[in-house]
Amino acid sequence: MNTDRYQSPLSQRYASKEMQYLFSPDKKFRTWRKLWIALAETEKELGLNITQEQIDEMKANAEDINYFVAQEREKQVRHDVMSHVYAYGVQCPKAKGIIHLGATSCYVGDNTDIIVMTEALKLVKKKLVNVIAELAKFAEEYRGLPTLAFTHFQPAQPTTVGKRATLWIQEFTLDLEDVDYVLSNMKLLGSKGTTGTQASFLELFDGDQEKIEKIDPMIAEKMGFKECYPVSGQTYSRKIDTRVLNVLAGIAASAHKFSNDIRLLQHLKEVEEPFEKSQIGSSAMAYKRNPMRSERIASLSRFVMVDAMNPAITSATQWFERTLDDSANKRLSVPEGFLAIDGILDLCLNVVDGLVVYPKVIEKRLMAELPFMATENIMMDAVKAGGDRQELHERIRELSMEAGRNVKAEGRDNNLLELIAADPAFNLTLEELQKTMDPSKYTGRAKEQVDAFLSKVIRPILEENKELLGMTAEITV
Repeated sequence: MNTDRYQSPLSQRYASKEMQYLFSPDKKFRTWRKLWIALAETEKELGLNITQEQIDEMKANAEDINYFVAQEREKQVRHDVMSHVYAYGVQCPKAKGIIHLGATSCYVGDNTDIIVMTEALKLVKKKLVNVIAELAKFAEEYRGLPTLAFTHFQPAQPTTVGKRATLWIQEFTLDLEDVDYVLSNMKLLGSKGTTGTQASFLELFDGDQEKIEKIDPMIAEKMGFKECYPVSGQTYSRKIDTRVLNVLAGIAASAHKFSNDIRLLQHLKEVEEPFEKSQIGSSAMAYKRNPMRSERIASLSRFVMVDAMNPAITSATQWFERTLDDSANKRLSVPEGFLAIDGILDLCLNVVDGLVVYPKVIEKRLMAELPFMATENIMMDAVKAGGDRQELHERIRELSMEAGRNVKAEGRDNNLLELIAADPAFNLTLEELQKTMDPSKYTGRAKEQVDAFLSKVIRPILEENKELLGMTAEITV
């Protein structure tokens, strides 16, 4: 471990090895060589003087990258692509002259970026599907457990713990729709030359337009893509990076909302994120159980949401067919956005998998507020017993205010039921009033909504993506 230089916490603490590899130099340079092979094969198939022996030589050395040779060459020429063309040529003396034929640097650079982002999005999708699956189990288990709902973080009509979880799930399913849309529309740059006109190929193929039109589709197919973008400058449109990182920012927003709710519920002691036996919550206060996983989700999510501004600004400020002020920014913003969202989803999966629910605390808080919420039912019962609706409404309003003052000003328990029982206008006993205090009477269709949502929306999604299920997540610190 190097301790004398900066190390990114995204790789040290947060992102998985799988996601880190996708943005590693090894993945990049191996993909460059695959692209050079695809280009040579395409050119051979379209009639250029390239032999199978040359292609076989390139394939034989595709995975054995001579990094030292490339590094030494780059010190001389100050160009990463040409350094690797040279290094590949050292290993492939027969194919040396046809490597990178007709291409510009963006042929390997940009196509590799698209390939890596596509694979990274597939990994994001896998983790997102598993978060949805775990949340679905949680929602089903607690679909009927009444809990106090909040609007403005003030007590409102009851809901159920499972129904609240469906709100989290729905946001993640919207993100999944966005991931699927972007994945289905990812295309390669292809090989279009210095300004996107394919002028070099016009020269190579002696002006044969029909052959030139086949180059991009053939390269796309060899690299596992349906097609290439139909037009470009030297680079693919940087708006593609914007589109991709906006999807990541959307996932981050959903995760942030989920983590905020967990943090608030942990403060209320109703729901708690996992807390390990030997975990320390505070260096000073031994009793504390801080929601550090959820706090980390929120922290990383803010980073991803802000990071999405980078490709948007880069896209907006590109000049004509290309400038190079995108390069340094892309090297930071795109990988770091993916590494951070990877860590976020691992944390979400870890938190959901270990959520602890405290039904007694939930019930106690709900029952303390329920008399206020039951007043409509109480009033109807009193009307049935012969009371005047308008008079009873005013009396309930007055008694509710009195009970509220008792709770807030004097710290007493909610005594609204006792106050109503003592008022002859209602003609109801305390025992009769207490029978109205069944929380399940006040949760509306929450339980049924959970069942319908899981059945009609979530299970079809999980069935469609069943090959992605079964993940667990380890967090580093």
